[in-house]
Amino acid sequence: MGTRTVGVDIGSGSIRAVEVSRGKRGSATVVRYHSVPLPEGAVKNGEVAEVNTVAAALRQLWSVGGFTSRKVVLGVGNPKVLVRDLTVPKLSKKEIRAALPFQVQDMLPVPVADALLDFYPVSEGSSETGPVVNGLLVAAVKDAVMSNVTAVMLAGLTPIEVDLIPFALNRVLARGSMVGGTVALVDVGSNTTNVLITKDGVPQFVRIIPAGGADVTRALAGRLGITLEQAEVGKRQLGFSPGAVAPENLEAAEIIYELTSELLNSLRSTLSFFVNTRPGQHIDRVLLSGGGSSMTSFALALAELTRSEVLLDDPFENVTVGKNARKQSLPAVNTSAMTVALGLALRSVA
Repeated sequence: MGTRTVGVDIGSGSIRAVEVSRGKRGSATVVRYHSVPLPEGAVKNGEVAEVNTVAAALRQLWSVGGFTSRKVVLGVGNPKVLVRDLTVPKLSKKEIRAALPFQVQDMLPVPVADALLDFYPVSEGSSETGPVVNGLLVAAVKDAVMSNVTAVMLAGLTPIEVDLIPFALNRVLARGSMVGGTVALVDVGSNTTNVLITKDGVPQFVRIIPAGGADVTRALAGRLGITLEQAEVGKRQLGFSPGAVAPENLEAAEIIYELTSELLNSLRSTLSFFVNTRPGQHIDRVLLSGGGSSMTSFALALAELTRSEVLLDDPFENVTVGKNARKQSLPAVNTSAMTVALGLALRSVA
């Protein structure tokens, strides 16, 4: 049996986990995946607010999901994470990371001492002062990361890595046939939508939009005076329906259309910004993942807005899935919602 690692994606409505076994030659096999729901308020905007509640849910997840490894890779991708273009003098990776606190303070919304910093190199170039490295600055507020780490440790698990969610998405994408060209991978979560644009598999641009599928559910519940559970059922039944609907569903359909249109317009603006700031670039295709992306007509509406090919991603399409994995997992699990957790688990074999 190879080394096993579990990718853990802590969302606002549920926790999703995928366990991967690493073979001797670096191969990866999915051995199990599962998810458990979280109560409202336990996680807010991708940040653990109630560590004990989340720790209890993680213990439940390990129990019902049958996970064998306690080594986990966590993901971060919320409004307290900033990713921006950055060009630095060409140095070793260690020297670049050591110099970041002195170079990026003006780019951060918090003091350097309160942030975790990293640099992802993309390409090399030259300037008047010598060789440079072009890349992406990743800055996360420490408290937002440590609350997630604390919950995992309280559950008796061992966090071995903390990874940026958009990079985890790319790890899944890069194993597929769609890696060539300029690709936008859009993961629609409960309260956060992560956007990663790659060129031939190399990350070029990251944006984290503070909106997701749960915004629609909460709006339906609040305006119609129904429970969140009833609102979620109604959202899935109606979907994004700009066309005619039954009179009794008209108000709900209008709310769904309003909130979903806001997210779709944010995505269009994000993709347009990338193209407009990089002359000669265009988006070849968009890959959708995440639970929020499965809403009826969402992909079609995004394709019309962006004038791009939009495809729904199957995260398990290009990895080996053990014969017992699907039997051990939820019968009706939305595999697209497992994309982030799979990408996190694959960090151990990258």
